[in-house]
Amino acid sequence: QVQLVESGGGLVQPGGSLRLSCAASGIGFGINTMGWYRQAPGKPRELVATITSGAATNYADSVKGRFTISKDSAKNTVYLQMNSLKPEDTAVYYCNLKRYNSFSYLISEYWGQGTQVTVSS
Repeated sequence: QVQLVESGGGLVQPGGSLRLSCAASGIGFGINTMGWYRQAPGKPRELVATITSGAATNYADSVKGRFTISKDSAKNTVYLQMNSLKPEDTAVYYCNLKRYNSFSYLISEYWGQGTQVTVSS
């Protein structure tokens, strides 16, 4: 059974930094993409960043140059380093895992429980 456990959220002042972690268990072998999404009050959930099994990364335009996604495959952990945080980055951040078959079809998707990030002075 796949489990995603996030940590690292909190309250930070504008311009500050936070690092989120997502520890995955039960994922086994396969073609996976892990990522971070966020949802602010009254807004739909949106992509923040993703990283593939081959370590290719993708970022939302709003976070490019400020956020960095990385992974430690040995620990099955994905990180999101967030720098130069802005009040508009305030949201619940969710870890996501997508699993694909050898034909690149999505076969399953999992979500963490979310961690709150608040950027405020």
